[in-house]
Amino acid sequence: MTSFGGQGPTVGVEEEYLLVDPLTRAVEAAGPRVVARARAAVGESVSGEFTRYQVEGRTEPCARSSDLRHALTGMRAALCAAAEKEGLRLCAAGTPVVGRSDPAEVGDHWRYRAGVDQYRAMLDDFAVCAVHVHVHLPDREASVLVGNHLRPWLPLLVAMSSNSPFHQGHDTGYASWRSVIRGRFPCLGPPPYAESLDDHERLATAMEETEAMLDAATPFWDIRPNPRLPTLEVRAMDVLPDIEDTVALTLLIRALVVTAAARVAQGDPGPRVCGEVLRAAYWRAARDGWAGGGVDALSGGILPSAVQAERLVGFVRPALDEQGDLDTVTAFLRRLATRGSGAERQRAARERGGLNAVVDDLVAATAR
Repeated sequence: MTSFGGQGPTVGVEEEYLLVDPLTRAVEAAGPRVVARARAAVGESVSGEFTRYQVEGRTEPCARSSDLRHALTGMRAALCAAAEKEGLRLCAAGTPVVGRSDPAEVGDHWRYRAGVDQYRAMLDDFAVCAVHVHVHLPDREASVLVGNHLRPWLPLLVAMSSNSPFHQGHDTGYASWRSVIRGRFPCLGPPPYAESLDDHERLATAMEETEAMLDAATPFWDIRPNPRLPTLEVRAMDVLPDIEDTVALTLLIRALVVTAAARVAQGDPGPRVCGEVLRAAYWRAARDGWAGGGVDALSGGILPSAVQAERLVGFVRPALDEQGDLDTVTAFLRRLATRGSGAERQRAARERGGLNAVVDDLVAATAR
């Protein structure tokens, strides 16, 4: 990914989706078949995921919001068409609304098999779907320090994207059960504060040596310099059914990276947010989502998500203005204020028509 004129750094998005049966609404282990069909249309931009119940789509680097919207629409259309040819539907939910009680069928990849050997039953229900945002930032040293600046905002990103209140037929009482599932792993969640790239790599190596992390070269923290691309990758969010929400969240993250990079360039290595407070903020965001009061990781106080979002937009507004993205982001915040997050919309659908209606709404929104 490269910078693009006055539009700021390019961005790319990875989205993970579930495959569901339109009659039972349960997940189906058809990932390899759906990927094979979709690749005829979009090539290597689609792939399998950790379980066979999932598929993943990736966009090319995009400079403008219109480019990103077009790329996401085309990629989803190809996967939706491929799923329908297999008698299934594509579903953008963080966890299976209707699932299976038996262990998930793991995809055919050495890393997935190695993960099962290492983490064992912890991965039995690891059919979780995220959106990953990549922002072009080829300087890996700067990326680590930019990550320090992003760490305090990760719980808010969890709350804004919360879209997994149900898991295998049960209301978990949480807004993002995907975050809870991931939070039980020692190698997932917010990254530790790092003084430098060397410090970051030493921490990852120490985690690998304890067997808490599979591979130090490919850490799965929620912010990381991507091991293969010249990007900073943000991985904290549930997948979102509405493409407009995904576009807006991506642009907000880009503005946050641009703002943080400017501070790093001025010699600011980022705030030293306490790791324990940050994990508590993650948990609170996962439980209460957008509708609740979240922990402001910078102060430790409890603030409504809407107030934290206003502070975030104020912090990054110069970057949003410069890149022409302010209207898109503020429209997203208005949607959150009026219709709630994905978790709230899922629960509203359940009240109307049970879990079948939840899945049907998600499938329709994913394909829209």
